[in-house]
Amino acid sequence: MLTPYKELFSAPGTLGFTLAGLLARLALPMTGIGIITMLAQLQGSYTLAGRVCAVFVLSYAVASPQISRLVDRRGQRRILPVATAVSVLGFAILLAGAWRQTVDWPLYLGAVLAGCMPSVSAMVRARWTALYRGQPRLQTAYSLEAVLDEVTFIIGPPLSVGLSIAVLPQAGPVAAAVLLVIGIAALAAQTCSAPAPEAQVETSENATSLLRQPSVQLLAALMMAMGVIVGSVDIVSVAFAEHVGQPAAASLVLSAYAVGSCVAGLLFGTLELRTPLPRLLVLGALATAVATLPLTQVESIGAMALAVLLAGLFFAPTLIVAMSLVERLVPEHRLTEGLTWLLAGLNVGVALGAAAAGQVVDGNGAQAGSAVAVCAGAAVVITALAGYLHLRPRRLAAPDIA
Repeated sequence: MLTPYKELFSAPGTLGFTLAGLLARLALPMTGIGIITMLAQLQGSYTLAGRVCAVFVLSYAVASPQISRLVDRRGQRRILPVATAVSVLGFAILLAGAWRQTVDWPLYLGAVLAGCMPSVSAMVRARWTALYRGQPRLQTAYSLEAVLDEVTFIIGPPLSVGLSIAVLPQAGPVAAAVLLVIGIAALAAQTCSAPAPEAQVETSENATSLLRQPSVQLLAALMMAMGVIVGSVDIVSVAFAEHVGQPAAASLVLSAYAVGSCVAGLLFGTLELRTPLPRLLVLGALATAVATLPLTQVESIGAMALAVLLAGLFFAPTLIVAMSLVERLVPEHRLTEGLTWLLAGLNVGVALGAAAAGQVVDGNGAQAGSAVAVCAGAAVVITALAGYLHLRPRRLAAPDIA
């Protein structure tokens, strides 16, 4: 099963940029849940925590495609350090605001600036694409990247929550900022594997955002709906663990979602499927929606972890299909931007899910927040069906995932 993945690393430099990217991308999942845990402890309000987290993720969703567009034009080495510096400044303002606990506006300002971190997942995928474009290995590389994204959700949230509870409320966001700086420095230093900036001719097509393309809109909207599930699970997991008197168990519950998705992604990446990509997208959406239903029936930490594990099983396969679709639908020289719009949609959904679930939890209790995930599951199905109807006439080739 692992042979296709081992073959990816036969090219020089692949292991280096993969490890650097893995380190840097830990910052994103650590920051969101770190903000929630930090403010819940210091301010005692999941509503405020959810709102500040939402501002951070929305800022990231707006800024990251613009950063990726600059990367496509100027190169990773020139843009990544600047974007990271702005993000670190935001972390400093956010932490200072949380420490003083006088007014809320520094929290929101810091969250906006912290959200200017680059989309590391898109940067690494762009390196794989530059290396294996037009080869079957590219699909395997996308599968690996989906799994590594999930690995960050296995490691990042529990690490952030654990640091904030056991060391200091601010420790989670601090660790996220440090890992971002180290990872981006290591990634930017590896110039040999970085995609060369494309010579851009200023045409109306190049001047227009890829988000104006209906196919990109539909895929980003689907990822947004899936993100709502993730964001609501984050809030509900922390609140439920506190409700049953086991706050540290939130780390176990949060990692269960990522474990389920990671295992499914590894298996999916080894399959030889001939089903058209739009149809695979619908099947994944249906499974994702059904898997949210057990979240409403849990009564213990063990049951919650099991339900969250089930809910995560179909995340990575659906993400792999969506990334494969966008790679075939956007121009080659704008791939980083195209990938980032999907990841931005996902993170907008995380923000909306966190804000909505936080409001529901504060008003109706921890378990009531799971209704947000169920509604989001229905939205995933509706969006996938709309995408299927739009993409089916294109007769996209079936995936070659091996």
